[in-house]
Amino acid sequence: MEFFVISLLNGLSYGLLLFMLSSGLTLIFSMMGVLNFAHTSFYMLGAYFAYTISGVVGFWPALVIAPLVVFALGAAFERYCLRRVHKFGHVPELLVTFGLSYLILEVVQLIWGRSVVPYGLPSQLEGPLFTIFGTQFPKSKSFIMLVAVLMLVSVWLLLTRTRIGLVIQAALKHPEMVEALGHNVPRVFMLVFGGGAALAGLAGVIGGNTYVTEPAMAGAVGSIVFVVVVVGGMGSLAGAFLASLLIGVLQTFAVAMDQSIGGAFQSLGMAVTDKTFGYELLQLKISQIAPILPYLFLVLILIFRPKGLLGTRED
Repeated sequence: MEFFVISLLNGLSYGLLLFMLSSGLTLIFSMMGVLNFAHTSFYMLGAYFAYTISGVVGFWPALVIAPLVVFALGAAFERYCLRRVHKFGHVPELLVTFGLSYLILEVVQLIWGRSVVPYGLPSQLEGPLFTIFGTQFPKSKSFIMLVAVLMLVSVWLLLTRTRIGLVIQAALKHPEMVEALGHNVPRVFMLVFGGGAALAGLAGVIGGNTYVTEPAMAGAVGSIVFVVVVVGGMGSLAGAFLASLLIGVLQTFAVAMDQSIGGAFQSLGMAVTDKTFGYELLQLKISQIAPILPYLFLVLILIFRPKGLLGTRED
């Protein structure tokens, strides 16, 4: 029971951090049809900006300032770079965002170095929040869960209960009509791209000190975020939320399991032999194959439900 509860809480915390990352990418794709390869680079920038700002004014002001700085950078990139190649199709968009990710990585290494920076938790988030079955659950992961839920509610209210949200949704399906009504659709796209980058930056602010802040942090979560977006359904915010939780819990449970694959089959009452799967495969521990499970899940989704769990977008 202790293993299940603690692994579930850790999985939910990790899954909600993935959602904070994937939600911005989902919004950008649903609005503009752009798969932003530099999205997790904005996550990394959020962590590094928060590290620098928190050293001057503290963590709590940095929690607000760093995402705003990332928002400005994302909006400027869309306005002066991405918008210029948008008319040439998806391939130039992918290439320019791919190039941006390498540019950001090099700039980060030039400014902050190649090693881990000492971006620590504030005193208010240090230590355990509660103890269950003799195991402590840290305040930092609880804070990630709280911020992710607040962000989900805020984005949902913005898109469904405000005039700005109505304009954004209308620009998604009928951009010409929205522009005919007097709204500046390119500006809407710029703000959405900047907002998506800011969400990634916010994830970096609270994820960087909970886990680690280093130049490799963007690459470590980059592929997983795209898995979440595809599994959830391209352009579906609810799908991204569901997929994030599923993948977070799946991977966390797998990492924590020290049982071999053969032992797992036997515990399920399934008789397997070395001739069926091979001795080496049966002796592998489940924790060893944990990194590939999200990609296996992606393959199964693409085979049996190509649109994703809650996807509606056709193209």
